[in-house]
Amino acid sequence: MPEDFPLNRLTDRIVEYSQESDFRRHAETSAFRLDGSGPYLRLHFVSVYVTDQERSLRFFVDKLGFTLVADVRFASGNRWVEVSPPDGTAVLALVLPMPGFNEEKLVGNSGLITFLTEDVDTTYELWSGRGVHFTIPPQRPVWGGTFCRFVDPDGNSFALAGFSEVTRSIDERRRAYAEKLVEERRIAQELEIARQVQARLFPQVLPATKGLEYAGICVQARSVGGDYYDFLDLGSGRLALIVGDIAGKGIAAALLMANLQATLRSQVPGVSDQPQRLLAAVNRLLFENTTASAYATLLLAEYDSATGRLVYANCGHVPGLIVRAGGTVERLNPTGTVLGLFEDWDGEVSSTHLDPGDLLVLYTDGVTECEDDCGEDYSQQRLLESIRQHGALPADELAAAVSKDVLEFSRGRQFDDLTLIVARRES
Repeated sequence: MPEDFPLNRLTDRIVEYSQESDFRRHAETSAFRLDGSGPYLRLHFVSVYVTDQERSLRFFVDKLGFTLVADVRFASGNRWVEVSPPDGTAVLALVLPMPGFNEEKLVGNSGLITFLTEDVDTTYELWSGRGVHFTIPPQRPVWGGTFCRFVDPDGNSFALAGFSEVTRSIDERRRAYAEKLVEERRIAQELEIARQVQARLFPQVLPATKGLEYAGICVQARSVGGDYYDFLDLGSGRLALIVGDIAGKGIAAALLMANLQATLRSQVPGVSDQPQRLLAAVNRLLFENTTASAYATLLLAEYDSATGRLVYANCGHVPGLIVRAGGTVERLNPTGTVLGLFEDWDGEVSSTHLDPGDLLVLYTDGVTECEDDCGEDYSQQRLLESIRQHGALPADELAAAVSKDVLEFSRGRQFDDLTLIVARRES
């Protein structure tokens, strides 16, 4: 740094900042290279030395149709102004000469800056009509193309150039971009249809079960996802509460989720009183009809309203919870392998009991593994605290309140589907 560099330029504070475009974000993304083997490098701005920043700003914005990128005012009274051509491919900084640095001679002599356009003649006519002074009208040299020159209010010289190859290239890019927009709209429409279809796969009507109040909720991280919950009437006052989590995300997981739901519902009528046979059959069908890496974790809990008995099988899923009326917690830990990964399901069922006032909580790892800004998980402990805090609410409101707590903990950043079932045995 020169010895006479004014130190106040380094300590000057910004007191006002305004802009009219998101050029910074556009430039960072449009010019970004996926190959990071070399250092990132691109044009930041070109300095154009002027005597009156406001006059120059009005020239570029009002007469040339440029966009204001930044207008920064400092406590010292200094000002920094940046403008960009309509297509945002470069930035011009309109700079006042710095006293003592002999920069006054650069006003009107900043160096030739050339802009590219697809139609020099039309732009020439448009800008001329706005009072832009052209020192050289459109010329067509023997080597091709068209160019002309104009000056700003300080006499800085600029060129306007165009070539037929550029016009063709721009037209091709416009067509490609239009096709891309059409394709993106088509994909968005298809995802919305898929979202609506998948939403209908979740229970639309809750089977009436004497003495049990229950509800389920699924908040998907994407348009469609791989979490699954269901309530199946097994007859004779018995209800199956099911929550599952498909390996993976997006469309592939959503398709496997639909497969799992259809498989479970098709197998229930024949083996509704034999959970082990049901899960073995479901496992075999998934194994035979999906790829080698496809699988699902699942927790199936069968509740008998006549006795309060709860028979469950946990297929590699996160532990379910029973929050007892007295405050203790019982965990429904894994009892078998995941579904669809192995040819034979290796597992067993366990049983427990729901007493009046007890609360059954089934969920996916999208609840407990949801992270905050520091990368800390929501955790099973926070889930229990939320359950206890909202425990007096009806089941549907309780599920919604807990989901809200999880999303607030993560500040809305959701990377996995969030699914929760709550069921309370009534007194």
